[in-house]
Amino acid sequence: MSYKDEYHPKIKNDLKGLDKAVAKEIFATLIDKILKEPHVFDKLQWPMDGVFSYHFKKNKVEYRIAYTIDDEKRVVLFLMIRKRENFYDLLKRRLS
Repeated sequence: MSYKDEYHPKIKNDLKGLDKAVAKEIFATLIDKILKEPHVFDKLQWPMDGVFSYHFKKNKVEYRIAYTIDDEKRVVLFLMIRKRENFYDLLKRRLS
């Protein structure tokens, strides 16, 4: 059984900064892939304990999708979707 998806309010801003084809692929396939098995991807270390990161590459550009999991409610909260450059610094700021 898949998890339900929820999104940080700033995700819309993240998506505006992405190529339209990349944003389309994220919602056509990658979100579903994460919702089916959210625990199998990279788990981040302190100071971002409890945050997972899904990595993918499109047209030689690396991207990251950061999210947390609420197993009790079966919800994946997507925190940030951006290019890899400065991703973790921006994520730290978003979480603080």
